[in-house]
Amino acid sequence: MNRRTFLGSVLTGAALGRMPAQAAFQEPVRDLPVRPGADMVVCGAGPAGVAAAISAARAGAKTLLLELHGCLGGIWTAGMLSWILDHDNKTGLMTEIFERLTRHGGRSAVSKNGYDPEVMKFALEELCAEAGVEIQLHTRVCAATRAGKRLTHIITESKSGREAVPGKLFIDCTGDGDLGAAAGCGFDLGHPETGKTQPMSLMALVTGIAPAEVSAFYGDDKTMPAADWSTPKDRLRAAMEKGGHSPSYAKPTMFRLRDDLFALMANHEYNVLGTDARDLTAATLRARKELHLLINGLRSLGAPWKNLRIVATGAQIGVREGRRIHGRYMVTADDLREGRKHEDAVCRVTFPIDVHSTDPKTEKGIARAAFRAKPYDIPLRALIAKDVDGLLMAGRCISGDFIAHSSYRVTGNSVAMGEAAGNVAAEAAKTGRAL
Repeated sequence: MNRRTFLGSVLTGAALGRMPAQAAFQEPVRDLPVRPGADMVVCGAGPAGVAAAISAARAGAKTLLLELHGCLGGIWTAGMLSWILDHDNKTGLMTEIFERLTRHGGRSAVSKNGYDPEVMKFALEELCAEAGVEIQLHTRVCAATRAGKRLTHIITESKSGREAVPGKLFIDCTGDGDLGAAAGCGFDLGHPETGKTQPMSLMALVTGIAPAEVSAFYGDDKTMPAADWSTPKDRLRAAMEKGGHSPSYAKPTMFRLRDDLFALMANHEYNVLGTDARDLTAATLRARKELHLLINGLRSLGAPWKNLRIVATGAQIGVREGRRIHGRYMVTADDLREGRKHEDAVCRVTFPIDVHSTDPKTEKGIARAAFRAKPYDIPLRALIAKDVDGLLMAGRCISGDFIAHSSYRVTGNSVAMGEAAGNVAAEAAKTGRAL
């Protein structure tokens, strides 16, 4: 067989076709290198993880912060969220982060909520460095080991290979509860009746439009408090439809960040799980295609959209809902209905019920809530794992039900939860107290 014939047989699948199908593969047992650990190992460097790491390090704990992406911030940066909700009543690190953004010129020119994602990356790195946090990027948590009920090591994958990382305490800030699941914790995922999760959205930064010429299509703090927030969104949807494409999210939203730089959220990806790599891949590809079609359609209309361009889309699609790890307390809809307070409160949530519809056949926007939520507390017990010792959670993977999660999941609350988890874990590590 000559070289061309051999290559042809391989490429046509003749050689591969003889390989037997396998339902499972037994990974060979091997010894893993153990990298230097820490008092505190924080997994995931989104808003919750960064806050947990900074607070733990400031409290005197040797702290290691592990992150999958090439920057800190998670959905704030890799996801280009560009907008922070439910932060008005938060002090501590949330205030510091805004102050640091202001110092570096990263705050929105027109809104207290908006920020420049690139400046956010630098600001978070700076705060972590000043606190003495050890950062390792490009690293995924893929497994965990226990001694009895206590978590002792996590297993990571990176360019350095597969490594074991020991710690006195661990904080799951992965958003999807990856560490808790790997450690053997019970969890809930999706709606209790259907199992469906809220849709994902891919953010984009756009430019090339004059703010004064598109003021009818977005809102800011100066114009929106006395107006209907839905009106600019409806106008934007109508313009997109005139351009030939109806957005999968019925309330497409533009936020002005600075000059002619805007953040755009116009996409919903339904019936996909944030815990499934194939779903994430398909959702990301569909979402990015949709965003380009929407922008191209707007540009085809001419003024004021004729120079509209996408600057960047998120490296990470925005996953609203993943695993909710079982804790020593579960935040429920009743907490919201009654506005419950707790002696061990770590933050007070003021954001409403915000379930993005799981069924596009009935609704492509926000599902109607059964009741109006009152401000309520997140107790520390909801951040402490029920089934595994030595593990805390912070961010959207804490212990809660489907309705409560839709309210507390926004990032202003994630920062407050992370800060509390870091402080408590650092104290436990220093004193030897069990968690």
